[in-house]
Amino acid sequence: MKKLLIAAIVIILLTPIGLLAPGSAWGEWGIDEIKNMVGYVPSGMKHFSDTVKALFPDYGIPGFDKNFFQQSIGYIFSAIVGIAVIAIVFFILSKMIGRQEGKNE
Repeated sequence: MKKLLIAAIVIILLTPIGLLAPGSAWGEWGIDEIKNMVGYVPSGMKHFSDTVKALFPDYGIPGFDKNFFQQSIGYIFSAIVGIAVIAIVFFILSKMIGRQEGKNE
């Protein structure tokens, strides 16, 4: 568990490296970028782009993106929140599955 925690912390601290890369990240294109690349926008993507909104657009904290340092803090904060959400989901799922296995025994 300690090694996993250390790996997570290292990955979190390295997330601002993405700010140094030119262009957008692969697979994180907006609707306009998709249309420019392939010539059309799939209907499902177009429909859900209006429905699903990112918790932290562009991995930043709104109003706290004036320089590289502030953007880095936003990336790190987004990484912490993302890992926390995933951990909570898996914790809840493990509890639910554990209960079902207990009923079957």
